Amino acid sequence: MDIVYTSLDHRPGTLSDSLTEVPEALAALWAHATPEDGLEHASARSEPGRLDLLLFLLPPDGAGAGAEAATGRAAALVARSYRNSLVLKRRYLPPVPAPGFPGR
Repeated sequence: MDIVYTSLDHRPGTLSDSLTEVPEALAALWAHATPEDGLEHASARSEPGRLDLLLFLLPPDGAGAGAEAATGRAAALVARSYRNSLVLKRRYLPPVPAPGFPGR
């Protein structure tokens, strides 16, 4: 299993609200996850100015994809969730693509 840390920065003027933002962000991730993402578990923590995410990804069916592939899959999932979730768009700045993985 691969574990990928990422975060989303709050838009200026928005405040952290761990009672709503954590479950809303996790729901958006699960709603937009595909089997190819391999999302097994996700956790989040609200911090001042950002939301921290830990994504637990199952390895793809192919042999030895490595950490870069996991980072790319996580980046693709977060970008897809952001593009399709009004809640994420209102609260956070767009995610920054992982190095070597253009936004998808």
